[in-house]
Amino acid sequence: MGKGRESGMPDEAYWQTFFNPECIVAKLDCAGPGDVVEFGCGYGLFTMPAAKLVSGAVYALDIEPEMVAATAASAVKAGYANVVAQERDFVADGCGRPDGSAAYAMLFNILHIEEPVALLREAYRALAPGGKVGIIHWKLDPATPRGPSLTIRPQPEQCREWAEQAGFRFVRGEDLCCCSWHWGMVLERPQTHERPG
Repeated sequence: MGKGRESGMPDEAYWQTFFNPECIVAKLDCAGPGDVVEFGCGYGLFTMPAAKLVSGAVYALDIEPEMVAATAASAVKAGYANVVAQERDFVADGCGRPDGSAAYAMLFNILHIEEPVALLREAYRALAPGGKVGIIHWKLDPATPRGPSLTIRPQPEQCREWAEQAGFRFVRGEDLCCCSWHWGMVLERPQTHERPG
């Protein structure tokens, strides 16, 4: 499959100026026991604060080998032994985690890809019942300094609809006052054995 549309990364120092990653992962319920699957780790900006908040492993996945290497190096530098950085085309091949094995999934700035519902279904598959998914994306605002084209940039209502199609239950939206260019959302895999259609 290869990279999703408009998924290139800018310089790392510039990228870091857009986020307060510690605030974002905390606000989106990424804390506690269990493993985390991060779909598209980039430089590991959100990986490190997630690794600090959870007792399990953080499976940081990216199709770009240089992003995986950067994330792995950041984990070593920070002393986080629970980060597992892997080069993986998760759009084509899935995340590689067993069914129902994760407590949390991170879908940050990625749902502008060609098949967002399929990716949400893969997150649903990997999550245990009661597991949560955190979503962030760029606001639909031409003033944003980065982000995909406005024509493919998803809005919160659209992402909620896609996630519900994949079987998730909406928990809440997050304003992310700590990050003026983004909105956030938390959804949950219901405590049921039913599978989405």
